[in-house]
Amino acid sequence: MKRIMKAIIVDDHPLMAQATMHLLSQIDRIETVGVAHNAKQALELAESVRPDLVFLDYQLPDQSGTQVAEQLRERDRNVRIVIFTGVDASDLLPFLLTHQINGIVSKDVSESTVKHIVACILDGHIVLPHSIFNQIQLPSYQTEPEISLTDEECQLMAMIVKGETYERIAEQMFISKRSVDNYLRRIYEKMGVQTRIQAIERFLKSKQYADMNREESH
Repeated sequence: MKRIMKAIIVDDHPLMAQATMHLLSQIDRIETVGVAHNAKQALELAESVRPDLVFLDYQLPDQSGTQVAEQLRERDRNVRIVIFTGVDASDLLPFLLTHQINGIVSKDVSESTVKHIVACILDGHIVLPHSIFNQIQLPSYQTEPEISLTDEECQLMAMIVKGETYERIAEQMFISKRSVDNYLRRIYEKMGVQTRIQAIERFLKSKQYADMNREESH
C-alpha cells in the first residue's frame, strides 16, 4: 500500500487556496496538512510539517514563488514542488532545470487535468506546459557523412570485411600488396579513421555496403 503524501498549499488568494485544497482532497494518497498565504508562512510551515508535496503560487506578496521554491529545495532535496501559476511561465525553464521543479501547472487547466498531473508527479515524472517544453533543445544526433568509395575501394573493403588476407586481396584484384596498402590509406583518409577495425565498422554502416549486399542478393 502506497503511503499518504503530505501536501501544503501556498497561495495569497484565500479562495484559490481553498479551491486547490478541495481539488487535492479528491486525489488518493494526498493529505493537505497546511495552507500558507505568503513566503514567510510557507517556509515556516514547511519546516514544521516536512511536506512531500508543495503547491506553490508563482506570485506571492513578499517573495516570488521561484525564490520560495529555491529555499524549499535547499532544505529538502526530495520534496516535490509544483509551481501553480495564472500567468505565462515560459521564462521559467532555466529555473526549472536548476532547481529541479517537478511541475508547472496553469491555474486555467481543468480539475481532471490537475489530478492527472499530480498523479504523474507523485509517480516521479516531471510535468511541463507546452510553452516550456518547446524551449528545450534536444541533442541532435547527426549521422556520419556518407562515404564515397570507388568500385575498386568497395571491392577491397568487402574482402576486408570477409577477413581476406592482403595477399589474397592482391591476387583477387590483380595488384601488388603495396597497392593494397595504398588503397587502404586512401580509404582511411576518406572515412576519417585510423585503424582497420574502424574502417570495417564505418564501411558496414555505409549505404555503399548496403547497396552491394542488395545487388548480390538479386
